[in-house]
Amino acid sequence: MSSMQSGINPEEMDRLFPIEQQRHYVSRLMKPTNRVVGLTRCRAEYFVRLWAYLLLKQQFTSGKTPQSPLKELSLPQGFIPCTHREAAAVFYAHKERGSDRAAGLILDKLVALGLINKTFDGNTICLQINTLSKLTRPLETDSTPKVEFATDAFNPRTDAILVASFLARNYNWMNNNTAAVPHRIARLLRKWAQFYGTGMRVLRRCDNLNPVGFYIFYPVAPESEQNFFLPPGKSLHLSSSREEDPIAIALPGNLDCTSIFIRSWTIDRVYMQPAQICQLLKDSQKTLVRMQGDFPNLCDMYALSIHPTTEKLALAVGFQKTSQDVTLGVCWLYEAVDRFLALDIDKALAGAEFAPRE
Repeated sequence: MSSMQSGINPEEMDRLFPIEQQRHYVSRLMKPTNRVVGLTRCRAEYFVRLWAYLLLKQQFTSGKTPQSPLKELSLPQGFIPCTHREAAAVFYAHKERGSDRAAGLILDKLVALGLINKTFDGNTICLQINTLSKLTRPLETDSTPKVEFATDAFNPRTDAILVASFLARNYNWMNNNTAAVPHRIARLLRKWAQFYGTGMRVLRRCDNLNPVGFYIFYPVAPESEQNFFLPPGKSLHLSSSREEDPIAIALPGNLDCTSIFIRSWTIDRVYMQPAQICQLLKDSQKTLVRMQGDFPNLCDMYALSIHPTTEKLALAVGFQKTSQDVTLGVCWLYEAVDRFLALDIDKALAGAEFAPRE
C-alpha cells in the first residue's frame, strides 16, 4: 500500500511503534484490574496498533514531528479519519492479509467494547480513542494525589451535558446506536428533572465538581407498570429515536405508585472502581428512603440490562432477570425495594471486580 495522505504508512507501524512497546501496552490491557469485558489478547493487539496509528496520524496531519520511535501513547484529540483500508493495513501487517470488511468488523467490535467511538457522515469514517486512564498516564505519576468523590443532587443546568456524554457511550454498546446522541439525552434528563429531581443523583469529583457517575430513580405511573411485563425493547427511550416516552412518570403523593424504574445507573468507565461503586450504591439506598416519603407504597424496582458491567453489578446486589429481548440483547431486571434497602453493600460487593469494565 502506498503512503497515506496523513504522511504515515500503516504498514510501517512496527518501525514507528516497536513491537516491544506494543506488547507492553497489550500486557497492561490484559491485567485483571484493567481488563475490559470481552477483550481478548488479539483484540487488544488490534486496539493498541490502532491507537498508535491514530496518534501518529494526528501528529503528522497537524504538522508535528512525532517522536520516532514512539515510546508512550497519549490520547489523540477528538475524531480522526480512518478508512477500513487503513485499518486493515494497521491490523494485518506481517500477517495473512484480512479484507477491508474484516477490518470494519474489528472496528465495530472495539466500539462495542467501549474502547473507541466511531462516526460516519456518509463519506468519511472517523474514529476516537476512548481508553482507560491507567494506560495513558506515565508510570511515574501513579503517586499523584488521590481524587476524592462526593454524591450530590443532579443539577440540570451544569451536569446534563457531561452526564449525557458518558451515557451515550454506554448505550453505544448496542450496535453503535446512533439514536443515543448526547444532545438528545441531555434534553431528556433536563425534562425529567423538572418533574421529579429527587430521584436524580450524581457522583462528583471534589476537585472540579464534574459528574462522573449518575443514576435516575423514576417513579412509574400505575398505567405504565404493564411495560415491565412486555418485551424490554419496547421501553427503551434514551437509546431510541421515538419522541413519546413509553413509561409515564408518577408525581409525588400518588399512593398508587408502587414501582421505580432505574432509567440509568452508571459510572464513567474511567472511574468505575469498587470504592466509587459502593459510594453511589449507598447513596441509592438513601435516595429510595427519601422517595418513600413521596410515594409511601413503593415496593418494586425494575431496570434494563443495557451493558454487561451494570448487569453484573445489578445481579451482585440482588436483582433477578425476568424477561429478555433476544433481538436487542437486553432484559428486565427486578428487585424488591425492601430487600435492596436491607442490603449490606460492602458485604454484597466484597471481592467483586467490576472495573474498569466497559
